[in-house]
Amino acid sequence: MWDFSWLERRWPGAGYENWDVALDELIERGYDAVRIDAFPHLVAVGPDRQWELLPLWNQQLWGSPARTVVQVQPALSRFVAACAERGVGVALSSWFRRDVADTRMLITRPEEFGRVWVRALDSLAADGLLDSILYVDLCNEFAGHVWAPFFSPGAGDDDRIPWNTPRGHHWMTTSIDTIRAAYPMLDYCFSFISGFDRDADVSAFDLLDLHVFMASWSDFDRQVGYTYDGFDPTGYDNLARDGERLYRARPEHWQRALRNGITAAADWARHSGKPLVTTECWGVVNYKDWPLLDWGWVKELCEYGVTEAVATGQWSAMATSTFCGPQFVGMWRDTDWHQRLTDLIHLDG
Repeated sequence: MWDFSWLERRWPGAGYENWDVALDELIERGYDAVRIDAFPHLVAVGPDRQWELLPLWNQQLWGSPARTVVQVQPALSRFVAACAERGVGVALSSWFRRDVADTRMLITRPEEFGRVWVRALDSLAADGLLDSILYVDLCNEFAGHVWAPFFSPGAGDDDRIPWNTPRGHHWMTTSIDTIRAAYPMLDYCFSFISGFDRDADVSAFDLLDLHVFMASWSDFDRQVGYTYDGFDPTGYDNLARDGERLYRARPEHWQRALRNGITAAADWARHSGKPLVTTECWGVVNYKDWPLLDWGWVKELCEYGVTEAVATGQWSAMATSTFCGPQFVGMWRDTDWHQRLTDLIHLDG
């Protein structure tokens, strides 16, 4: 998952300032695909315009921790072309980043939502790059307010917005129908982090992109005192003090929680008959290079997750963790670890 970092984290030392280097390192570690933010709402309004983005957080290493300015095109086409030159597939998604004018809130109906994506794909099609697109996830972890505020404009970021409702299905089905009418050769879905309901209607989807974390299938965060604050370091202080200690005290317990999530995702894919992809996984949701935050136990959990997921035989594609990007230096520099797990994933394929 290279999310919006591929475009926002381009200052010296941020990890993506040289796409050729980052992609070559990706291949060296055995990866053959990335999932990125296509910023479709910004492309639809002004693909070559300078957009000032507001920080989503300053405690996480995804995207920019401060105000920044981006120009989506021609950067998007150049990045996808660099991937194509290396045989790296690209899954498109969007976290619908907020600019100073909050342009994403211009989306008020599912038909408009679909047309925003059509314009983004138009810009890639004009450069002959659609063959490199693996699939389109219309919205990351729908229908969370932080990623899809246009769906629930009256809610707050901490509110839980359900997607498995008549209105949620109308938005998903209508927007996919709109984009599929223009580009029927591509595959479409919405990604989810919770609400793995095997009986939910996903007939409009071509695949399932399900995000599976130990922390989402347990009370680990509550016990350790991690609260997902974007601008307050308290959660990371608690995680640094107690995270590894809590995990090491009962590793089998936390691994069992992760296995429950993996089983639920595999069961949903099996029941629906849809290919299964996981691009965000397997341990804690947030982590970084920081004092007292060691990568060892996180890598242990992620290796367990890959091994268990591969054993189900249900996954068409998977990540090794949410942290397999160059900004997570402590994780990224362990090339052997990445190669061992990507070899296991490819062996399953």
